[in-house]
This record gives sequence, structure tokens and C-alpha cells, in this order.
Amino acid sequence: MPSSAQDSSQPNRYQVPESLTGVVERITYHSEESGYTVARIQSPRVRELVTVVGNFANIQAGQTLQLKGVWKNHPQYGSQFEVQQYTETKPATLTGLEKYLGSGLIKGVGPVTAKRIVTHFGLETLDIIENQIERLIEVPGIAKKRVTLIHRAWAEQKAIKEVMVFLQEHGVSTIYAIKIFKQYGAKAIATVKDNPYQLADDIYGIGFLTADKIARNVGVSPWSKYRYRSGLLHILSQAAEDGHCFLPQPELMKLTAELLSVDGHEADLEAVSTIIDEMGQRQQLVVEEGEGGMPLCYKPSFAITEKHLAQLLQQLLIRPIAVDLLRVRNWIERFTQSRGIVLSSQQQQAVEMAARSRIMVLTGGPGTGKTFCTRTIVALWKAMGKKIGLAAPTGRAAQRIAEVTGLEAKTLHRMLEFDPATMGFKRDRDNPLPYDAIVVDETSMLDLFLAHSLLKAIAPEAQLLLVGDVDQLPSVGPGKVLADLINSEKIPVVRLEQVFRQAESSAIIRAAHSINRGEYPKLEPMSNNPQSDCLHHNGGTEPEHGVQVVCELISDLIPRLGFNPATDVQVLCPMIRGVVGTRNFNQVLQQLINPPSPDKPEVSRGGMIFRVGDRVIQLKNDYNREVFNGDLGVVAAIDAVEQELTICFDGRDVVYDYADLNEITLAWSISIHKSQGSEYPVVLLPIYMTHYVMLSRNLIYTGLTRAKKLAIIIGSNKAINMAIRQVNQQQRYTRLKERLGVKMIFNGNCSN
Repeated sequence: MPSSAQDSSQPNRYQVPESLTGVVERITYHSEESGYTVARIQSPRVRELVTVVGNFANIQAGQTLQLKGVWKNHPQYGSQFEVQQYTETKPATLTGLEKYLGSGLIKGVGPVTAKRIVTHFGLETLDIIENQIERLIEVPGIAKKRVTLIHRAWAEQKAIKEVMVFLQEHGVSTIYAIKIFKQYGAKAIATVKDNPYQLADDIYGIGFLTADKIARNVGVSPWSKYRYRSGLLHILSQAAEDGHCFLPQPELMKLTAELLSVDGHEADLEAVSTIIDEMGQRQQLVVEEGEGGMPLCYKPSFAITEKHLAQLLQQLLIRPIAVDLLRVRNWIERFTQSRGIVLSSQQQQAVEMAARSRIMVLTGGPGTGKTFCTRTIVALWKAMGKKIGLAAPTGRAAQRIAEVTGLEAKTLHRMLEFDPATMGFKRDRDNPLPYDAIVVDETSMLDLFLAHSLLKAIAPEAQLLLVGDVDQLPSVGPGKVLADLINSEKIPVVRLEQVFRQAESSAIIRAAHSINRGEYPKLEPMSNNPQSDCLHHNGGTEPEHGVQVVCELISDLIPRLGFNPATDVQVLCPMIRGVVGTRNFNQVLQQLINPPSPDKPEVSRGGMIFRVGDRVIQLKNDYNREVFNGDLGVVAAIDAVEQELTICFDGRDVVYDYADLNEITLAWSISIHKSQGSEYPVVLLPIYMTHYVMLSRNLIYTGLTRAKKLAIIIGSNKAINMAIRQVNQQQRYTRLKERLGVKMIFNGNCSN
């Protein structure tokens, strides 16, 4: 192994890239989709075959490659050369030429034909094919038809090489170059030269910032209309990631101008305004008039979806249900007496309202009886002979409602039957859900688009019960659907407020309600023998001390209380970055809870190590695997030969190709946003002033209420107080509430 090779399983980030030239002997693995490759090459510098790993658009045995990269030492497979860039050169020997041509690179040329060609033309072979390919007819056994076939195949290979060389010369990384070539083929160079910002629209993983860097490298003007248009859409996309459905035009212009200003030259606000007008005329943007005449800018899909969702809700509201209320009350009385239970007045109201409402919202904090009330409503609907469907946004939330009601429950994506082929749901207005009544739990997690898909799929005569805690964080996606429905005062709502005696015995629940009222909760100070299920450890003001405290709790107190750190504890953070952010915590906790071991295979990707036994979280909806954003799993196996990693999600094994590992990340610590819809036996909640931009009342309330048996808040009183006082941090630009207050004309077309 070269002296520069590292003893770690990860390459040193400060390691200077080296060059390596060699002939590809064989391909161990190659992903057509991502280009990720494991190959063996023969290099004059190294006595034995070298294993190279990296991303290649097209690679064949016999190719001579010039590689740039770093050496690393894999714990299982030894020395490997991790390729960062590569170029292809012509084979320098007759044997190399034969292997190259006969590798399958050119359709119509196998090993036998390759030997004949090289025997005839010698070292001039590639020049002949490049410039005088018609001369191949001189080779015995090659007919004119075969020459035409070889010519076409060689031209295709040449196009691939030209595209890859062009993109790499202009600073495009190999992995992005491969994605660009696979998207555009031979048109890749023309597309990048003409409008590199098209890449941000067409290719997952290439956003505005990457496209902008490519554009600068190929000489696109900073004042290009393409750049302005792409910048506007990027700002709106960023706003959507923050939960907004639109931006007021002055705010959109200000943020876009800041983004587009380069090298001390400020972007032209007038030009930004002109682009907004042009995009509005071309229906690439929807500009609506808001309060006081303020222009509001939507991406078209957001405006259409928000309007249509309001229309669908209004259509449910105008269809009354005839019900014998006296009969319902008699049933409730018999049901409660037979079980020796008593409904509160609010719960009684909720059950009666569910009997006669086409759509209804049931909300309330922890311990107020939402679960019991939902179970009673489901029992009533069963007694009324209704076919009932149960769903929730996440698998764990669906599992909980199934346990409560005794009926099957599904995630919303499964209930609506997502079709990966069309990237849409099979259930819609033309193919509605086969239920008379539907319960959806954890509806604070419903974003604009999922809520719209749900409402589209409800049969005209069906009923819908939306259950959720409106005081929790809003959805990760755009919108604040549950809050807008409640605040519109158009949808029937029952808010349960009475905390029941049994629930009041939990300090977690008492603290949650105090926080919700804007009061500092009564928390038991940390001790060796805690008597409460809700504790406070004053972890000082320094974030580094907070990390130390978390590690000490996991190593000492948590096991003494009978909890398993590997399965029962979840660290929830307000942010990803920083010392007390999820990223740093995951590295620290992985080393603490699941350290490296010879019997634990591992793989390194993107500066992160995944090891058998690691807890991981899915970062995006993957409909083919039926794994969704926020799903938690455990790495069950790693197969370095097949380049696959197996993750167990709630008893179901799901296989990932190494190329898809950007869909997951470690989950010893996750953000509070990602924890929505889940519960954990133990929650550790570090709250520090370094999080001040994210601190809010519903953030700490949501994090605290994820704990089932024990919650420990770590941090200063100042940071906790700040979070409790902040109630306006999660304001979002939406207009669903306003649209529900507007009388709409129904055109009967609700399938769009």
C-alpha cells in the first residue's frame, strides 16, 4: 500500500489528492443509475491490482484511466483508491488495445474481432477507428454491415467522453456530470451552455446554487434572465421548506436580490420585478392580491392546490347529515355504562358532533382524552354500520391508532395508494376511498399537498374526523392546515381542555400544559434518584457542557433507571448544526452507544459512517421502497460485495444500494421537527441559547410531549424561558383560512 494510505476507515479530509494511472482489469460493481463503481486496475506504480471506488459515467475493462483521489484503508477490504476525478487515455500496448476493444465497450466487437483488428492495425488501431473507420473492412471477417454498427457504437462512446470532459473542465463534479449526462445525453453540453439553470429544474440534487456555480464557469452573465427566474424559484422553494405557501412580493424581491447580488454588484430590483411580471404572464408564477392590495407570489402548484383544498372542504360542509340525536345519546349512555366510564361534557359534545358532521376537528393537549374520545367515536360509527378507515401520516402513529381502536390502520400514503409509476395517488375523485367514515390522527403533520390528496379521495357521502394537537409544531411541509381549519371558524371543532386525574399524575403532561400557557414548568432538579418523570439538568450555558451531560446521562443514569440507551433513548434537538445540533450529537453518540468493532461491518458515505446496529432515519419519501420521510430504522446488515445496506423498519427489512445512502442519516439524535408523530420511552432535550433562532413555545412543547416515560431537559433557565416566551416564531404565509371564508362557485371538476 502506498505510504500515503490512511489507517482509518475514512479518508483524511486534509489528505492531498494523488494521481494514479492504470488499466481497468475488471468491474466488481457498477450502478447504471448513480455511476457508483468498484473496479480493479493494474497500475505500474503498484505491484498488485488496486481497488478503486468512485462514480464513473461509463467504465469498461481495458480502459486506461488517469485518476485523481485519495487512498483509504477499508477495515474489511483493505487499501482502496477513492476517485475524485478521472480522464481516459488511449491504451499504450497491443494487449491493452485488445482488452479495451473486446471489453463490450463497442457493440459488435468482441474479443475475437478485437484481436483481428489489433493484429491488422497494431498501435494505430484507435486512430484508424477514429478517422478512417471504413478501413475496418480490410480486417478479415468484418463485413460492411459490421463496420456501420461499429461506427455508430464508437460515436456514442465518443459523445459520452466529450460530455464528461466538458463538464469536468467547467468544475462539475463527476457525480453531477453523470446525472447531467443521463438526463440530457448528447444534448448535455448544449443545455449547460445555453441555460445551466435548467439543471436545477430537472435533476434531483442540483439546486440553484450548484447550477449558478456551473453557470459562472461556462460564462453565463450574472444578469441573465434565466438566472433571475431560477433565483426567484429558488427563493420560493426555500420558503416552502420553511412552511410557506407564498411570499409577499416585496419580500420575494428583497430575498431574490440578496441571492443574485455577486462580487459587490447588487442585483437590479427593477429587473426582478420585471421577471415576476413576465413569469406571471407565462403562468410560471401566480400573483394574487392580498390584504391592503399586497401582491402575493405563489408557485402555480401551490396556488392551485390551496384553492382547490378550500373548495373540497366547502363541498363537505354544504352536505348535511340527517341523524337521530336522541338515539345517538342513548347509545352513548349504554356504551359508557357498560364499560363503567364517564365522558366529560367536551367529550360528549365531540361524539355527538362526529355523528352528525361531514367533517370535524378534534384537538387537545396530552392527557385530555383525545385517544379515548376517538375510540368512542369509532365505536359509535361501527354501531351505525359504517365502514371505517383509519390513517396517520407516519407508520408509528398509524400503529398507535390501530392499537387504540382494534382496527387496521395505514399510513396516508398507503391508504391513498401511492403509485411510483405516476408519482401520484391512485385514490382520487374518480376512484374514492371505500369508506363511509375516516379518522386521520396526528393531523398537525398534514401539509398542504397531503391534505389536498386526502380530501380529493374522500367519497362525497363519507365523513372525516381529523384528530391532532394544534399546539404542536406545524407540518414539515408547506402550510399549517390544522391551524387554518380551526382558525377559519368554518369547520366544526371540539377542543378538549380538561386534563384527567390519571394523566395529571405525569409531570411530563403537567409541564407541557404549563408551557402551552406560557408558564415556566415545575421541573424536578436532576438527582441520582429522581422521583419525577420530567427532570431538568442545568447543563450550564456552554453547549460543550450540554454534550458532556447527555453522554453522562446515557452512560450512567439511563441504564440505572432500567432503560436501554440503544433502543429507548432519543435525543431531540432544535437544530441540525452546532455543537448541540443533531449532526454533532450523532457522531458523539454513535461512538458512545455503537462503537466500531471487528464484528460490525460499516460503510462511509458523505463524511458519515453507517455501522450495523446504528439507528437511522429516512430523509425523503421513497415510494418504491415504501419508506417515508421521518421513518426510523436500524442498520441490520452491510454487504460490501453487493454494495448494499439493509435497514429494519419496524420489523420490515429494506435494502439500499450504496448510491442511495444520501436518503438516510444517523438518528441517535434527530430534530424535534422530525420527531412529530412518534413517541419514545426516554427523551433528552438539550435547549441552549445557540438555538435562539429556532426556539419557540410549540418547539419545546412538541419535544417534551414525545416522551412516554421520562423526559430530561438539559440547558439553562434563560434558554428555556426564551423558548416559552416565543409564540410567533412559526408564523407561516398561508391563505387557506381566508379561502375558507370566501363563497366559492363549484364547477363540479374536483379531480384536478
